Amino acid sequence: MAGDIPFDKKLDLKPDTVDEAAPGIRRILANNPGPFTFSGTMTYIVGRGRVAIIDPGPADDAHVAAVLDAVKGETVTHIFVTHTHRDHSPAVSAVKRATGATVYAEGPHRAARPLHIGELNPLDSSGDRDFRPDVTLRDGDIVRGDGWTIEAVTTPGHTANHMSFAYKEPNVLFAGDHIMAWATSIVAPPDGAMSDYMASLHKLARRGERVYYPGHGPAIADGPRFVDFYIEHRKAREQSILHRLAKGATDIPTLVRAIYIGIDPRLTGAAGLSVLAHLEDLVARGIVETEGTPSIAGVYRLAG
Repeated sequence: MAGDIPFDKKLDLKPDTVDEAAPGIRRILANNPGPFTFSGTMTYIVGRGRVAIIDPGPADDAHVAAVLDAVKGETVTHIFVTHTHRDHSPAVSAVKRATGATVYAEGPHRAARPLHIGELNPLDSSGDRDFRPDVTLRDGDIVRGDGWTIEAVTTPGHTANHMSFAYKEPNVLFAGDHIMAWATSIVAPPDGAMSDYMASLHKLARRGERVYYPGHGPAIADGPRFVDFYIEHRKAREQSILHRLAKGATDIPTLVRAIYIGIDPRLTGAAGLSVLAHLEDLVARGIVETEGTPSIAGVYRLAG
């Protein structure tokens, strides 16, 4: 299924060097490659002279220095944060100290739902729980700078506080980790929710931005088309789960083995959480049943 998405893994960027992706858009790649970050986290600079920074990145001194060097002689007036995973927001404090810029985001890190009794959040270490924006944005809020306009677009799903940013003048979208060219985004409860994620995909499909600049990997030249691929991929994943459950009740490890053939072993845990996200949604819709609340250790069956 994932192979049906026309992934683009071509990104010829060196870490912590400035690249002009398009007029008015510069990008700097953090040196934090990995199975969840691809070649690293992307920090964007919008405008010239009086600029905004989007996703300052991880708490890495070399990356912070590269970002600040890229705006030397300019004034950073705004910092925008798509979400509060530790590869995107921890550098905010250092950049804010150096520039005095105002920080804008949807809000602090939080889970998409309360923890169940006895449940531990396996994603605790990935969340930047120290982050607090200066200004909390709501969907549709407009922030204007010197020659640029940003619209806040709430896109929960990957995290509860995920927000994309529409750069109005060139009509492009900074998509964070909601949609990326190199891979599908991880949706893992309790930090993320599949119902939220699918609603956010459909929301982007109705918007007019053509080019997307993601938090990892190369730009997406035809964003709406890629959103459609993402939607169909998730629908196919759901059908694979239902197809396996039609053979009888089973657990998440069995579903992962049946669905994720040849998966990188480092991603097995994330695959299990992604299946849980689908199952939570299917249980809420009355299509699948389990004893009690859906959990990573639960046994699932088709309803009825």
